[in-house]
Amino acid sequence: MGDLFLELKEKVEKAYPSIVFPEGTDERILEAASRLAEEKVLQPILLGNVNEVQGKAKALGLSLGETQIIDPKEYDGFDELVAAFVERRKGKATEEQARELLLDENYFGTMLVYTEKAHGLVSGAAHSTADTVRPALQIIKTKEGIQKTSGAFIMVRGEEKYVFADCAINIAPSSSDLAESAITSAHTARVFGIDPKVALLSFSTKGSAQSEETEKVVEATKLLKEKQPDFPFDGELQFDAAFVPEVAKKKAPGSALEGRANVFIFPGLEAGNIGYKMVQRLGGFEAIGPILQGLNKPVNDLSRGCNAEDVYKLALITAMQAL
Repeated sequence: MGDLFLELKEKVEKAYPSIVFPEGTDERILEAASRLAEEKVLQPILLGNVNEVQGKAKALGLSLGETQIIDPKEYDGFDELVAAFVERRKGKATEEQARELLLDENYFGTMLVYTEKAHGLVSGAAHSTADTVRPALQIIKTKEGIQKTSGAFIMVRGEEKYVFADCAINIAPSSSDLAESAITSAHTARVFGIDPKVALLSFSTKGSAQSEETEKVVEATKLLKEKQPDFPFDGELQFDAAFVPEVAKKKAPGSALEGRANVFIFPGLEAGNIGYKMVQRLGGFEAIGPILQGLNKPVNDLSRGCNAEDVYKLALITAMQAL
């Protein structure tokens, strides 16, 4: 485990938050929960039939320690959650519909976070991103001033740490979406000890090419200026002009970033998703995420190809966001 996660672990275990895992019988979830409970870093809350969860853990030779196991069908506070859900949905769900929806582990787990019975949620080992994100958007919702959530990755290699966004959620972000993503990504950077210097990326630097695609990034940069954020930023920039000081002097003289960007906002999901995976596979970086940004409370989505180590690390990240 790298230095980043050792730092996170030290900070998280002092607060000892609770993180809910809707996929309580998944082997990877159980292995991570067992480790988190044994190390007393945070309190895992596993959802599922109690006998099934305990039986699966026993078969795997895992001790669940102080892990809490909740069966939504047997939960004493179910009526309370139903009432809170109906109120939150403001006429978009009847009590009958709420009762049915809250038997879904992702909806139930998200309601535990919303009602502050858990500090955050990690799902996606056996569910799609939509299954994880939909309840979060309906119940927890985005922060004031943020219209859309976005997905960021922390890219780590030794002492190097960068934030890449949006690499997971919005296929064709608007200029406004890009400006929002810059703000939420800067916040994510600070959570993980990165002093944000934000580059809005394009295939053009300062008008070296012109198209609808480049103008979108130019407009996003203007919108960001209007918001007057408390971090340096610049756009539109090609990656080398954002990252290499010598190139920045030639292509973007006077840039506030001076070629030292560490938070990169991609112009679309294609570029973001391809970019982070190339850096991961060719550059030897560890890709941590996706971290869902802009929500009122932390909910994060695992890849269905994840392993127990991925679950453990995303739980630490989610706990850190909660703090």
